[in-house]
Amino acid sequence: MTKTYQTDLNNIIEQVISPLAQKVDETGAFPREALDAMGEAGLLGLVSSSEVGGSGESHRAAAFVVERVANACGSTAMVVCMHYAGAAVIEAFGDREKREAIAKGKHVTTLAFSEYGSRSHFWAPMGTATRKNGGISLNAKKSWVTSAGQSDSYVWSSRPLAADGNSTLWLVPANAEGLSIPKPFDGLGLRGNHSSPVLAEGVVIESKDMLGSDGEGFDLMMKIVLPYFSVMSAAFSVGTMRAMTDKSIKHSAQTELQHLGNSLSNLPTVRAYLARMQIKTDMAHSLLADALDSLEKGRDDAMLRVLEIKAATGELVTEVTDLGMRVCGGAAFRKDSGLERHFRDARASTVMAPTTDMLYDFIGRAICGIPLFE
Repeated sequence: MTKTYQTDLNNIIEQVISPLAQKVDETGAFPREALDAMGEAGLLGLVSSSEVGGSGESHRAAAFVVERVANACGSTAMVVCMHYAGAAVIEAFGDREKREAIAKGKHVTTLAFSEYGSRSHFWAPMGTATRKNGGISLNAKKSWVTSAGQSDSYVWSSRPLAADGNSTLWLVPANAEGLSIPKPFDGLGLRGNHSSPVLAEGVVIESKDMLGSDGEGFDLMMKIVLPYFSVMSAAFSVGTMRAMTDKSIKHSAQTELQHLGNSLSNLPTVRAYLARMQIKTDMAHSLLADALDSLEKGRDDAMLRVLEIKAATGELVTEVTDLGMRVCGGAAFRKDSGLERHFRDARASTVMAPTTDMLYDFIGRAICGIPLFE
């Protein structure tokens, strides 16, 4: 990762993402300015190969970007996270035109996996794909799609056309006829990520829009999407934890107890809470670093680390943001502090598929030698 790369990212965070974070949260506005700036700087083409004009980076760089962005704006970080996860699949199986557009920062994509019928069991779509008039007709009720109505395409899952297997993946243009968003997102946190339901009613795409082979969707989810999504989700949590911890430390040092002639940080109870926040944040960062090492070195425990990292950081980010609210007291509830925004955004980590509870079962199966899926 070059100095220019880091400098470009830091400049965008300082000049665009941070100044707009409160507005994005308050209004639920999609962070289009941030995406445009990142596209122009080449950051949206981070995981695209150099062959098509991208940066040719992988999991570590994607996690770095998401962590840094999450430190400023959780909504923007999650949009970028889903873009990279989808872009990795398109880079592996998409046509050159789409790959070049992503590399140039001209195309934003996202994942469309979870459905009403199977909920957080994202690997088991209920939506169908059938051959029709020389093309493919898709019908589905997707329950949560980040950047719904804002991205240029969806990496979409369906039941296989004909082959055995759980699913097949497709690249679906976001402007395809038959796609609709029944209701906009209006939630507790991540308010600017436009995570909304998307319905597909007779959406016709071309056969060449299949990503990989028919019935291969589950394997691609496990081999490509899950590693990217898990480390980036963990990076999102680490960035949020770091922001909450740093702001809590600053608040404690600057807030005076005039009747005692010192600051909040002079109270042993406050220092103890801050210490716990710092330790948990550093623990999460270290586990993320080890997960990235395991992927890069092809270690035998790589998949176990991929499962562990999202579960662990999802729990830790809720604990750290809880502590931050306690440390900063009433001041933490003010919108302008940014603390309550981090508190709300952090809650998404445990419920985004695969959920923390589901991951505990997977991890338990893995360490007990039981197949993850039976």
